[in-house]
Amino acid sequence: MKTEPARPKEETFLLRLYVAGQTPKSMTAFANLKHICEEHLAGQYEIEVVDLLENPQLARGDQILAIPTLVRKLPEPVRKIIGDLSNTERVLIGLDLLPRA
Repeated sequence: MKTEPARPKEETFLLRLYVAGQTPKSMTAFANLKHICEEHLAGQYEIEVVDLLENPQLARGDQILAIPTLVRKLPEPVRKIIGDLSNTERVLIGLDLLPRA
């Protein structure tokens, strides 16, 4: 049986999703992220989408090497997940919402 680790109710997850335009993979990543957040972090998250076609210089700050990439800015430590976020369990583990196996 998997349980979610306890976290303060007021803790907000600040998530930044790096994409390159409105590609199918980028759109899928956003849809998957939104679904995961609604299901597991309802009311406790903010999503910022950064389009690197419009702001390529922003990739340097978070050392983005592939897209789409999700960066969990808060709570610390910073975590990164690369891909379209279709593997829900992998995303939950990456966000520290599920314990590692």
